[in-house]
Amino acid sequence: MVPEVVILGIPIQTFGFFFGLNFVVWGALAARRLKELGKPVDWAYELVFVALAGGLVGAKLWWLLDERGSLSLSGLFSGSGLTWYGGLLGGVLTVLVWARRRGFLNLQLVDTAAFCLPLGYAVGRIGCQVSGDGDYGVPAPGLPWAMPYPDGTVPTLAEVHPAPIYETLAMGLVAYALWRLRDRVRPGVLFALYLVLAGIERFLVEFVRRNEDVLAGLTQAQVLSIAMIGAGALWLTYLAVRRGGLGAAPQAARLGPVLQGSLGSS
Repeated sequence: MVPEVVILGIPIQTFGFFFGLNFVVWGALAARRLKELGKPVDWAYELVFVALAGGLVGAKLWWLLDERGSLSLSGLFSGSGLTWYGGLLGGVLTVLVWARRRGFLNLQLVDTAAFCLPLGYAVGRIGCQVSGDGDYGVPAPGLPWAMPYPDGTVPTLAEVHPAPIYETLAMGLVAYALWRLRDRVRPGVLFALYLVLAGIERFLVEFVRRNEDVLAGLTQAQVLSIAMIGAGALWLTYLAVRRGGLGAAPQAARLGPVLQGSLGSS
């Protein structure tokens, strides 16, 4: 485990490094998609900046709320103490504000996020694995790939489930599958599928993670995952029943009133 590296005398938290790298990776993927859609590629750099800023603030605020009983000045300004759900919420809010100003608040943007978010998540979980930040799973003695995290930020000598590796592999596959579907389904389907698949992934992995139960034997992440799955399933049902199916609409239909893809105009 390498919780911290020193570059030119400056200590850098490896989790924070990969947290930032996930924005760079999905920004590159977003740039390619924007080019396919005939949008300015420079928008991808703007997206990365606003999402990173909002993500950092949201991740820290969510962590502060979770740890409000043990806050310290050093914790407030440290590079650790960043939560994925807070980062997602903060990033989404700032991106929505940016998209409205750019006149791009539509389902093309939402569907672009559908494969960028899981790819970024997969990269971010590499940071959890490398830093040993405590996102590993419960003890799994005898499991061939179980491992200890003796030098992690949250060390353990027990052989445990390497949950970050599970999530990197699963969400990497989700990102790849949704990318391959990007021109084969109607607007909105990709993001609905993302909600369902990401929710299922996190719900299942929580059974081998260390998080405490908060409701009916479920962890906070599992409760949020159920909400994601439900929202995605309802969206897919609406598209299938009320919009004539999930497949890509004919080209003529896609040229309609901001083409089934508009969530609002600026």
